[in-house]
Amino acid sequence: MDENNQEFTQETTQETSQEFSPPIQTQPTPPPANSGGNLAVAALVCGILGLVGSFIPVVQYFTLVLAILGIVFGVKARKTAPQDKRGMATAGMILGIISVGLTILAIICVAACAGAVLSGMGGLGAFR
Repeated sequence: MDENNQEFTQETTQETSQEFSPPIQTQPTPPPANSGGNLAVAALVCGILGLVGSFIPVVQYFTLVLAILGIVFGVKARKTAPQDKRGMATAGMILGIISVGLTILAIICVAACAGAVLSGMGGLGAFR
């Protein structure tokens, strides 16, 4: 029994006597500088939602705001992005411009139709 106990203590002392080096501490790498990538994605998403929403009669009033935001985000992203990374920002900006134009055209059409219906009914007096 003494032999087993002696072997065990020798093994444990050898294991504990090994020196472990502390882990190497490195400085955390800073996040990469945002070169307009997030704004370009936001511009594209807002432009797409504005374009889709411009064809839906009631939703078009709310998506007009998204289309305008698509234009704003696209312009900002084009200013901060490098020359070869401006495609998504440009696409978002163009979709926003098209969306604003279609939404304004749709609002004019709705106003013209409402005016035609009201004039055919004798104006607003028909509702009294």
